[in-house]
Amino acid sequence: MKTIAVLTSGGDAPGMNAAIRAVVRTALDKKFTVMGIERGYSGLINGEMIPMERRSVADIIQRGGTILKTARSEEFKTENGRKKAVQMLGKFGIDSLVVIGGDGSFRGAQELSRMSIATVGIPGTIDNDLPYTDFTIGFDTAVNTVLDAINKLRDTSTSHERVSVVEVMGRNCGDIALYSGLAGGAENIILPEKGYDQDKLCKNILEEKIKGKLHNLIVLAEGIGGAEALAKKIQEVTGIEARATKLGHIQRGGSPSCMDRILASRFGYRAVELLEEGKTSRVVGIKGAKIIDLDIDEALSVPRYFDDKLYKIANALA
Repeated sequence: MKTIAVLTSGGDAPGMNAAIRAVVRTALDKKFTVMGIERGYSGLINGEMIPMERRSVADIIQRGGTILKTARSEEFKTENGRKKAVQMLGKFGIDSLVVIGGDGSFRGAQELSRMSIATVGIPGTIDNDLPYTDFTIGFDTAVNTVLDAINKLRDTSTSHERVSVVEVMGRNCGDIALYSGLAGGAENIILPEKGYDQDKLCKNILEEKIKGKLHNLIVLAEGIGGAEALAKKIQEVTGIEARATKLGHIQRGGSPSCMDRILASRFGYRAVELLEEGKTSRVVGIKGAKIIDLDIDEALSVPRYFDDKLYKIANALA
């Protein structure tokens, strides 16, 4: 009988619990033994293992965060740390490992697969920065969290006739800013993939004000700069009141959306299927409406894709 372990690593994302639930219940349905590893690769090295049953994952599909907790591990980045992790898997009789996380977590799974550990990765990150898949678990929820904030900020921005600069997460990937900015009707969306001209931005804001525009909403991805510095610059150049709002880690929390719950469930089910079929060193993803799987080396080498068409649409509608 196979023993499958599951861990969550890196930044938490809404829908991780739904993925854990799917992995555990699918594995149990297929008569596997399941272990949960707490605190990611750090917990793996330290042997923080707990047996998982159907009741272990009851009433978690609607919860944000991760019941297995997550932590970053500097020790795992070393060869000695990874050897300890492999030894711990052997000590607990674990045959296969499902890793839920982002790019860094997948690189950890990649290293373990090179050490003959059967691994499958599930993409869980709000940043949506794994190019091989259209969407990652947590992205849709994060975008809707930002959209809710934008809707509220627009009300007060209009009332005070001011510029509102909203800084969102995503590191060097502007997807959260692009999707939420388009859906929220932002006048300007500033992305690391495209860059921007501050002087031109200020000129456009002033021209729109003269034409009678009551407010201006700017969505700024964190990877290109800070909202406070930009708001200060706008106010200095245009004389129009500008306020900055940094949404921060509220984007990571909250009950996952329907899309994220379903996506996580599909990913978790497919991950166990792959292990059952003897297919390892794989990652699951989605292209169009189809669940896919790729070799982990291939997936991590896929170049970053930016949706220029969606960006063009956003600018046309601004």
